[in-house]
Amino acid sequence: MSTLKHHLPECILDLRATLGEGPVWSEAEKSLYFVDIVAAKVHRFTPTTGEHKTWDAPDRLGFLLPVTNGTFLAGLRDGLYGFDPESGDFEAGPEIEPDKPGNRLNDGCVDPLGRVWFGTMDDGEEEPTGSIYRVVHTEDGLDITHHHEGYIVSNGPAVSPCGRVLYVCHSPKQIIYAFDIDDNGDLSNQRVFATLTQGYPDGIVTDSEGNLWCGTWLGGRVARFRPDGTELPAIKMPVSNVTKVAFGGDDLKTVFVTTARKGLDEAMLAKEPQAGSLFAFRTDIAGVPQKEFKLND
Repeated sequence: MSTLKHHLPECILDLRATLGEGPVWSEAEKSLYFVDIVAAKVHRFTPTTGEHKTWDAPDRLGFLLPVTNGTFLAGLRDGLYGFDPESGDFEAGPEIEPDKPGNRLNDGCVDPLGRVWFGTMDDGEEEPTGSIYRVVHTEDGLDITHHHEGYIVSNGPAVSPCGRVLYVCHSPKQIIYAFDIDDNGDLSNQRVFATLTQGYPDGIVTDSEGNLWCGTWLGGRVARFRPDGTELPAIKMPVSNVTKVAFGGDDLKTVFVTTARKGLDEAMLAKEPQAGSLFAFRTDIAGVPQKEFKLND
């Protein structure tokens, strides 16, 4: 990855996924995991060797987050699943919102305490039926707490490096919200953190300095914000649908970027033939090491 130029994105895997999303860096494997939501596939790419492996999921999956036992917690259309990359098996867990068949799980993250935060959305992207949830593993299994509702498409979420602020995107409204997280994991003080004027906020992550990096749907860039909401110079991308970034590599200064072809017409795809592919560039700010969902031993 040393050949990557500073802040100059390059295509490193010409995948052309329909809806590439949810990149997470595996330090143990020196690899990037990510998903194609629409194609219901898990991808693993190893930058040093160029190895690319895929697994089929039983349904659309919005996120894949590492667990302390070496497996993953996956958010599929209807609920939470366990995914074991060794066997390729998905094990069904609790359903989420069975009373809302038009909804699906979307994006998720792990906070510094090993808790998972994820959101749901209206798969038709019209009704404000999505919500934000928190997941903790207990002796009795997964404890799932409903926190906030009213989202047409919830995205992100992301947690500050200190673990005290949760960021959530309401994508169609072009808004990124911030919440305070208290000692019990409850949310308060909802506020508008940032509003995008070009494109729609998609996946978000924080770096080691607390800055927020935001993929922009139909925005053609990675937007960046300081912890106080001040906008930093964006990173221009060669494709329109920029979904999410992840920091990886030995120094966590390689930025991997997932993208999508969904929603682009033939004329746009002709201009952006690598839409849906995996990109990367180098940066001068390190990311935060990927956290793992903590199991109650």
